[in-house]
Amino acid sequence: MKFASSMLAGIAIGALAVQGLYAQAKPPAYVIAEIEVMDQDGYTKEYVPAAIKALNPKFLSRGNNTLSFKGEPPKRIVLFAFENMDKANEAFTSSAYNEAWTIGSKYAKFRIFAVEGVSQ
Repeated sequence: MKFASSMLAGIAIGALAVQGLYAQAKPPAYVIAEIEVMDQDGYTKEYVPAAIKALNPKFLSRGNNTLSFKGEPPKRIVLFAFENMDKANEAFTSSAYNEAWTIGSKYAKFRIFAVEGVSQ
């Protein structure tokens, strides 16, 4: 009986370890949002709080201070980090973010895309 219990416990611990390693194997994802704000007041007061609540993002950059090496830079760039591409996809396709985007699209033009990072 003790031996069987030990075997089951070992299998469960091993399965959890494999699942944890698999989750760590997925590279991070970065979401880039290029934004042209047409109504700063509405954008700041209505869209930004709704988007932050929906996404719970890790911001790497959010601002207007850009330096262009080639071509015309967007008016505003926001860079988010997510655990992996699946998490980024879940966040930006959620009903909560779709509601936020509906609000935001009244105040700004968006170009939002994700890129898979390099595993560290």
